[in-house]
Amino acid sequence: MAGLKLPLYGKILLWFLVNLFILAALGLWFMTAQFRLGLDWMLAGPGGERLEQLGTTLTNELRQRGENEWPEILLKHERDLGLTLGLFGSDGLPKVGTSVDVPPEVLSKLIDKRRAEDMPPPPRPRKGDAKVREPRAPNDSPPKPRFMMRTAEPTTYWAGLHLALAYGDGNSRRPLTLLLVSDSITGRGFFFNPWPWAGLAAGGLLISALIWLPVVSGITRAIRRTNDASKQIAAGEFDVRVSDERGDELGELASAVNAMAAQLGDYVTQQRRITADIAHELCSPIARMQMALGVVEQRGTPEQAGYLKRIDSELQHMARLVEEVLAFSKAQTLPEAEEPVTFRLREIIGQIIAREAPDLSIQQHIDDLELHTLRSALDRALGNVLRNAVRYASAVEIHANRREDEVVIQVMDRGPGVPAESLPRLFEPFFRPEAARSRSTGGSGLGLAITKRCVEACGGSITAANREGGGLAVTIRLPLQFLA
Repeated sequence: MAGLKLPLYGKILLWFLVNLFILAALGLWFMTAQFRLGLDWMLAGPGGERLEQLGTTLTNELRQRGENEWPEILLKHERDLGLTLGLFGSDGLPKVGTSVDVPPEVLSKLIDKRRAEDMPPPPRPRKGDAKVREPRAPNDSPPKPRFMMRTAEPTTYWAGLHLALAYGDGNSRRPLTLLLVSDSITGRGFFFNPWPWAGLAAGGLLISALIWLPVVSGITRAIRRTNDASKQIAAGEFDVRVSDERGDELGELASAVNAMAAQLGDYVTQQRRITADIAHELCSPIARMQMALGVVEQRGTPEQAGYLKRIDSELQHMARLVEEVLAFSKAQTLPEAEEPVTFRLREIIGQIIAREAPDLSIQQHIDDLELHTLRSALDRALGNVLRNAVRYASAVEIHANRREDEVVIQVMDRGPGVPAESLPRLFEPFFRPEAARSRSTGGSGLGLAITKRCVEACGGSITAANREGGGLAVTIRLPLQFLA
């Protein structure tokens, strides 16, 4: 069932049917083993009634005709039913009809202990009358002994009925048994008609589906809500909550998910606050160290200049890192700290290119669009993406166009790209696609994380994908109108 693509409701119904089938098979096996049941039970219903009716009809027709016409009558019923028909004497020998090889176990059923003299005599046709219609004898016994069985190699089904009819003259006159032969248990619908049973099964399935619908719908609805909430929590939306009104295990699961979301939200909030506080506190000692280093450089000897320069480089890198950590912390509160404004997209992209890549010829395919969103947040997001592209490639393109109610901005380069396994984590804080990247080329690992927060603050989304032929394509989707 693991590989079967079915909804939960469909799987429950399927298992319900499998359960019914197994129970029915076990019940049939038990009845067969306990009561030594054969296939005679199939003649207890409509199949047996059809066999009795056929025997009565055939007996009446044969009584009205001479024995030399009996093969023709039997052949006509064969064609109508699609079965093989034969008349056998009480000695088990075929008398009329298609010749078939009868297995010994079936022959034993054909033995009829009735006497021929107890059978009604054959009609005596009158002169000039080809067909003599005689009424059925009043003393004919109604139901006749009947049987049904199965033989193997090849699989064949046999049904027999002792008729109130005899064949032959004198000492060779024998009571007759009608034998029907089929290669299927249904006998082309004569022994068993599967369609009513199929209708019964379909009706049972429909009724079961309706009965189970409220229960399964409630279960699937609760699972769907919990699944959606889990995806939102995984995306960082820790304020999401699931309805936990159910009094069963799914209600307990919803309560656990709510508790987990609350704890994760508190943990992340505390982590961000601690990170921002630490970064803020580091600003003062770094500034004092830089001032002190400036004094030491003025009083230092030429031999100390190289060491002091390296110390200054490390302090500058530390200052940039602290600045980026503060920017990362503040990006979460951008919607509250900034008011959305209306501006031209070409204008802001042109300013970003002039600032981040003044000496690089960048291909631009930008529609003349107006946006109403957080301008500084979008400026920082696009600036980080463009700076990252220029750092690793000399060929960069920027595409921006409208698609329905959103704007799609793409920054594409022909650089080395990113390993496929690293793409899902590209916008995580402090993540670097290549562990071997140096500080000078890899940055702090916060640039794209800040970009993601800025884009989400504008109500949009950002994704990255490798390009065919090499390079990276970063796609930003923004609504035309900012929705706070």
